[in-house]
Amino acid sequence: MSEANSLKSVMAQLAEAEKQRAEPDLTSRQRRARTVARLAAVQALYQMELGGQGVDTVVDEFNNHRFDADMDGEPLAEADEAWFAEIVRGVVAGQKAIDTAVVTRLASGWRIERLDATLRALLRAGAWELREKPEVPREIVIDEYVELAKAFFDAAEAKFVNAALDGVARDARG
Repeated sequence: MSEANSLKSVMAQLAEAEKQRAEPDLTSRQRRARTVARLAAVQALYQMELGGQGVDTVVDEFNNHRFDADMDGEPLAEADEAWFAEIVRGVVAGQKAIDTAVVTRLASGWRIERLDATLRALLRAGAWELREKPEVPREIVIDEYVELAKAFFDAAEAKFVNAALDGVARDARG
């Protein structure tokens, strides 16, 4: 995964962004756990793509080692592990349809393979949530993944993620 920022700075940036929005029916702690789950899901999808590991292996690794261990000096213990696993498994199971949904929102002639692996992971996870979790407000999903993009990339990539996921949301939710 891109090493633009340390995990500590990414988590601080996400915590600051979380103050700007609130996911309905969730406590502050539950919202934070979902944010961490989304970050971990992007990391897991990236790891799977580059390392060629299977979904069960990576989900088990995160559940058994990463969520309770220090990563870059910070524990990921507060992740919603079920949400994390659902995102990762959902993206893998529906990757063809998810990629199609994303590609329709890319510039003409662009293929998803042309994107940076981290961007692909962000877009796939966000698109999966937009398509499969209608109970989560589209603004929350898009904002979370845009903030993750900001943590790893420049503003241009964050705007790209915003536009692509907004398009996927319109297609999936009307």
